[in-house]
Amino acid sequence: MPFRFVHTADIHLDSPLRSLALRNADLGQLVGDATRQALVSIVDLCLAEAVDALVIAGDLYDGDQTSMKTARFIATQLGRLHEADIAVFIVRGNHDALSKITQELILPDSVKIFGSRAETITLRRGALDISLHGLSFSRPHAPESLLPKFRAPSPDTAHIGIMHTSLAGAPGHDNYAPCSLADLQEWGFDYWALGHVHARAHHPGDRHVIMPGMPQGRDINEAGPKTVSLVTIADDRSVTVEERLTSIAQFERLAVDLSGQQSWREVIDALESSVAALRAATAAPHLVLRLKLAGETPLSWRMRRDRDLLLTEIEQRLEGLGQTWIEKIELATTSPNTAEIRPSADPVLELGDLMRTQSIGQHSVRETLRQLVKDVRDSLPPEARRFAGDDEAGFEAFIDQVLSEGSEDVVARLRQSEAGAD
Repeated sequence: MPFRFVHTADIHLDSPLRSLALRNADLGQLVGDATRQALVSIVDLCLAEAVDALVIAGDLYDGDQTSMKTARFIATQLGRLHEADIAVFIVRGNHDALSKITQELILPDSVKIFGSRAETITLRRGALDISLHGLSFSRPHAPESLLPKFRAPSPDTAHIGIMHTSLAGAPGHDNYAPCSLADLQEWGFDYWALGHVHARAHHPGDRHVIMPGMPQGRDINEAGPKTVSLVTIADDRSVTVEERLTSIAQFERLAVDLSGQQSWREVIDALESSVAALRAATAAPHLVLRLKLAGETPLSWRMRRDRDLLLTEIEQRLEGLGQTWIEKIELATTSPNTAEIRPSADPVLELGDLMRTQSIGQHSVRETLRQLVKDVRDSLPPEARRFAGDDEAGFEAFIDQVLSEGSEDVVARLRQSEAGAD
């Protein structure tokens, strides 16, 4: 009789909205509730597949949460699994270690939360013995490897290790419980159910080492479909892994080249066509987009001036697609060089050229902007600071982008003033 379970991690229930661009109240409510809906989706999958267990490899919570509404919600969902005789195995991650709810929850007997010392639970399914090994964070930081604390595997038993770890490190993630992929492979467990890194990874090797990623993205930096693993361990201890979609709202970046578009209608038509193609390829119920518009078009300055109108018109067009949201529009378009068609120099265009070529390298302007961005960045929680890059090179590239786009916006505003004067 095979043993089947769902493996997930990093649900981050009720995490705060992290995108500064979420200004739409309905969109904000959707994203704010998405982590809860993802857990409901996971429980639905467990019930539909009649699995034996749900494994959560850390960060069920998002931090120092005290809301008893969250506690009741968790208890209700895990209660559904208890009624179906589905066991739940949980290890605490770095965020869970901060949560006060963890100590206050009264959970069914079918839920096992591993402690800060490694434990092993052994189950029998037909002729197959299954041992699940787990170890929780006792504090928010775990600078040393947890692997030596796990029990060595015994023969003739299928072994599942549950651990919250950054492995050898991952961009955008702090270094928690570090260990190497080679060490995990050599340990001898049949399946390593990992958590912490938010991007899915099925690491190659004789043993199955899987980071499922988070089941629901929370902002544009967690784009793409989000999934869990449906795992089957057969009587001969062979392991089969299926990826199942769980995200309710899928974030995506979409670049649209508007080169040569001559009219406002052509721009809206091009945007609608590009978004419709992506919507058709998206399985999640909701699609949340950040549009980046590029290319050379005479409408560049008008789009910058009337960005709000552009957003309103494209949103109206997208109503027929169903559950498609625009989180933000980024403008990287440029105006054609009009020198060939103007008999004399255009002072507005000359000013724009001067700003683009000189402000980027001008020390005082750049330093002022750098300090402003640093002040904003440092005032945000750690997980929201990636907007300005993950390293020094990324930060400087962000400053370049702001200076360049700022000059385009100034030119657009001056063009608006010219038109009003005429």
